[in-house]
Order: sequence, then C-alpha cells, then structure tokens
Amino acid sequence: MKIAIIYSSKTGNTEELVHLIGQLFLKKKVDVTLFRVEEFPIMDLINYEAVVIGTYTWGNGEIPQEMMELYRAFETQDVMKILTGVVGTGDSGYPKYCGAVDEFKEMLYVHTNLLVTLKIELTLQLKDIDRCRKFVNIFLNQLRRKQGIGSHFS
Repeated sequence: MKIAIIYSSKTGNTEELVHLIGQLFLKKKVDVTLFRVEEFPIMDLINYEAVVIGTYTWGNGEIPQEMMELYRAFETQDVMKILTGVVGTGDSGYPKYCGAVDEFKEMLYVHTNLLVTLKIELTLQLKDIDRCRKFVNIFLNQLRRKQGIGSHFS
C-alpha cells in the first residue's frame, strides 16, 4: 500500500500535524511519503492507493491558493478508486473553522473514496495526539477493509 501525504502550511501548525500523522503511519509499517504541495508531481496522483491532504484555512474559510491545483486535479483526474483523508488546522474564532478541510472533504466525498477527516485547533496539543492515532487507525482499518484484508490496527 502506497500513501502520499500532501500538505501546505503557513505557520508550521499543519506541517507539524502531517509529520506526526506520517510518523504514526510509519509505526504501522506503512509506506508513506510526505510532500509539500508545490513539490508533489500532480500527474503522479493516480499512482497512489491512498492520499491524505493536510491544509490550513485561509481568509474566510478558503482553501489556500497553493492547494488549488491539487484540488482541481482531484476534480478532473480519474481518482474514484483513491482512498482519501483530510486533516487540517484552524482557528475556531473564525466563522468557518477549518473551512478548507470542509471544502476538501465535500469535493473528495464526490470524487474519491473519502475515509476520514480531522480538524485541529491551531497547534497540536497533548490531547490531539490520541485523535491523530485514531485518524490513522480509522484510515488504515478502512483501507484494509476496502482492499479485502482482514487486519485490524490498534
């Protein structure tokens, strides 16, 4: 199983989040590669069985500009078989808390096989580490189920 984590981070919060999630996948012996969105070759998207998107939210709940090419690629490429998840950081003081996560979630639900999402308030706290573990476990359990493999991760 080949998983890509593709992310963008403005303040470092989302980068810290995706690095933790990447480490948690590695602990489960999963082949995972992290890419900053500007370094990810968009045409390689279809070569991954699973993709996790990591995004911050910009302005009034918008997807950051640097993530739009990836967003459009999911809308236009043949990605229905790709299993996806979305994680992101945001500030609940804004009306559209983690709005970019919600925008990706809605689009991925239509165009891919969306498994799970996770929103983190600003920066990772101790309580969020367990939420990240749950995200990875749910993602891998769903992935195994879709592949017809009976393994359970815990």
